[in-house]
Amino acid sequence: MIGTVLTLGGGGFSMSDDGSSAIDDHLLDLTGAATPRVCFVPTASGDADSYVERFESAFAGRARTSVLSLFCRDPWGYRDPKMLLEQDVVYVGGGSTANLLAVWRLHGVPELLAEAAARGTVLAGISAGMNCWFESSSTDSFGPLAALDDGLGILAGSACPHYLGEPDRREKYLGWVGDGALHDGYAVDEFAALHFRDGELVEAVAERPDRPAFRVERAADGSGARETRIPVRRL
Repeated sequence: MIGTVLTLGGGGFSMSDDGSSAIDDHLLDLTGAATPRVCFVPTASGDADSYVERFESAFAGRARTSVLSLFCRDPWGYRDPKMLLEQDVVYVGGGSTANLLAVWRLHGVPELLAEAAARGTVLAGISAGMNCWFESSSTDSFGPLAALDDGLGILAGSACPHYLGEPDRREKYLGWVGDGALHDGYAVDEFAALHFRDGELVEAVAERPDRPAFRVERAADGSGARETRIPVRRL
């Protein structure tokens, strides 16, 4: 994979009372642009109006914002997904990972995202917007938490957002990696994120104290999964 990806286990404007977020500030800094072009992709939430409004409010005055709506929702209507090739940042919102992937494939979005990243667009996302970049993930797309062996594969391995912030996330993910249902991967707590460049982990960052991130791998002896804590830089 060629390009930059920032994956949020939680946090950002989505989980901020006033829309402020050190992780989102860091995301804009990664572009190197004075006023970055930021496209929000709310597919996983069904293009929820309130979610888009929170995005627009959080980035007003410091980015040139746009929304890729694939549900033909007013006031945006349908936008040609090729608009993704014109952005400095593509920011994917949370919701249903499974639905996001299905809709994107119908509209040819995965290929455009890979092309955009190769051109220098920073790919980012929270929750489902974290999961989608990996080969597989932990998701509540079907109600109860489940292992989803499906993803774009832009990043190798599996993902688990909300690692310590939601009940059963940690236990379930360790079990799935341990029994081979999911690939080895990364688990990220809320208000923390992982920064990848060209498919390799650069660093973990957090906007609140004591928000960990882990590399999770299946034990060679088949005894389960093991966590290795990743150093986290406080923003």
